Amino acid sequence: MTSWDKYADGAASWSDDAYADAASYLAARAQLVVELGPRLEPGDLVLDLACGDGGLGAFLPEQRYRGVDASPEMVAAALARGRDVVEADLNDYEPPEPVAATTIFRAIYYARDRRALLERIAAYTEKKLVFDLNPRQYRPGDVRADLRAAGLDRLDLRPFFVPQTRAPVPGLRALERSGPVARLVLRARFTYMCSASRSSARS
Repeated sequence: MTSWDKYADGAASWSDDAYADAASYLAARAQLVVELGPRLEPGDLVLDLACGDGGLGAFLPEQRYRGVDASPEMVAAALARGRDVVEADLNDYEPPEPVAATTIFRAIYYARDRRALLERIAAYTEKKLVFDLNPRQYRPGDVRADLRAAGLDRLDLRPFFVPQTRAPVPGLRALERSGPVARLVLRARFTYMCSASRSSARS
């Protein structure tokens, strides 16, 4: 059994079942994909590694979206949604053309060798890599070192306080920019959204 077989049975309704409010969660994520770090422009190509059913694509209407997932069932679900998706392991996939941005959400732990994966992504990504980071699972300093080794020397971090399995809490997102309070919240739950890019990248 592969690590993604566990997603097979629920692939057809993945986005609806994985999030308490899929629209709010994915819209907030997509906004930061566009705005965090170097800004994406209309027509930019976004490569979504471990894309699941491609739900994020609906919230990037001005960008071109391409997904990659290792689960045949997830790929089938994404194709049924009308997404441009291919079946491949994120560790091995290389797009046929450079992309403006690469995203990888809730899946960086699938990297066989994190530094090698980041180097591969940096080679085909022109503007930025956007990913989520659980600071209770991974030390941001260690990830920053791997990013620098890959040539991505600029890292923009933003706390992301949108609940995944519970309804959005009024006022919670205001704490994302609260500095010390946000860091205190991150000790218990939630994640950072991260944008890694080259310092010379156009903002």
